[in-house]
Amino acid sequence: MVRSVLSRLPAPVRWLAPPAALLGCTVLLATAWSSPEDVAPPVPRASAVAACEALDRALPAKVLGHERQDPSPASPYTAAWGSSPRTVLRCGIERPDYLDDDPLKQSPEVNGVQFGMGPDGAGGYWFVTTLRRAYVEIHVPKGAYPGPLDPLNSLTDAITATVPPGL
Repeated sequence: MVRSVLSRLPAPVRWLAPPAALLGCTVLLATAWSSPEDVAPPVPRASAVAACEALDRALPAKVLGHERQDPSPASPYTAAWGSSPRTVLRCGIERPDYLDDDPLKQSPEVNGVQFGMGPDGAGGYWFVTTLRRAYVEIHVPKGAYPGPLDPLNSLTDAITATVPPGL
């Protein structure tokens, strides 16, 4: 059927149809591979909105050599660095359940900021600030950095300066 439709077209169109189709598929694949995945922005409590907006302005443009490439849709409550895999920060999230799993056992402190942590199920980790006016969650996927705590060091100064202690 396709062959009979193509055979009725003029020769130049028949010759250009396969390369045009291949080019279209290539553009679609390149767009799909290069577009960062969507990240649902959280809806912070009213008491956390100002802190999260200030944090967004204070976050670094690079984290350990990875450029900031914010996720879609654009929001002052989300930020990301790198492309694949990428580190994603969300400010103003609800208290995550993994903080209930003996938070004192796995709670690293980085530059004076206390984090709860939990595995993401794919070899990476979720980190969330504790004892701060807003919960700031950072997802560090497997392979993004040599160690899962590495990017936290680059983000704690901004967190300390903009998200005050207390809930």
